[in-house]
Amino acid sequence: MNYDFFGFFTNLDLYAIIDAVIFLVVTTAVLVFFIYKRNLKVFLLLALGFVLDVLVQVLAGMLGGTTLTAAKYIMHYVVLFEIIAACVVYQNDFKNIFQKVSATRNLEALGSDDELRDATSEILTACQDMAKQNVGAIIIIDTEGDIHNNVLDTGTKLGAVLSAALLESIFNTKAPLHDGAVIVRGNKIIAAGCFLSLTQRNVNKEMGTRHRAAIGVTEETDVLSIVVSEETGIISVVKHGEIKRYMTMDKLKDEIEDAYGISPTAIAQRDSQRSKKKRRGGRFN
Repeated sequence: MNYDFFGFFTNLDLYAIIDAVIFLVVTTAVLVFFIYKRNLKVFLLLALGFVLDVLVQVLAGMLGGTTLTAAKYIMHYVVLFEIIAACVVYQNDFKNIFQKVSATRNLEALGSDDELRDATSEILTACQDMAKQNVGAIIIIDTEGDIHNNVLDTGTKLGAVLSAALLESIFNTKAPLHDGAVIVRGNKIIAAGCFLSLTQRNVNKEMGTRHRAAIGVTEETDVLSIVVSEETGIISVVKHGEIKRYMTMDKLKDEIEDAYGISPTAIAQRDSQRSKKKRRGGRFN
């Protein structure tokens, strides 16, 4: 396979520009993906393989004839191997992307601010009680509906109003659903006993399967994970793959309110946006 790069750059036309734009868009999308996955090493490896392939093709074009025939084919298949290997390694991520694109969200309103504050209070009470008794728990606050039905189907769908007593009964070690995660949307417990994919990153040896699941789900979705350690009673929160341990009730309250969009900062931003819309509406009417 020969690439006439010199001819490409000396005969630029509309199609060449479109070609360049497509290349830049695809490259940027791939770069953003690996930045999100916090693994630029894989992107650099893919880029290195592509650059070496281009250099070999350019050099072969300059020399002409059948020079570097073996190198051309080797580098061509090296790039193909890298792409296939990346697809295999990140197959779960690609699956989640396609699921999000194809999914139709019919989310109900999360509830009023008062209902969300009540839900926050119930979660805090449950976490505090379970931490004191060293009861393990994992609670996922999913305000955007990012948790796919495939995950919900691994547990038991409830649709029950959230309460501290219900959370504590679910995570009671004698309860059949205590090993899985509880999925919360607004002031409702959507499902319990759900199984989540584990992170592939190296984590502290003190953290077990619950912590790995809590990290893993936040790497794939925009949710807040709350974990109560069964061994130590330590409460942790995870967002975007980053874990914060030794949460006090005040800090945990701030995290939950921020996730629900009812923190003082979030409310101020919401009020500011509403006032801007009103001013715009008054200006154009």
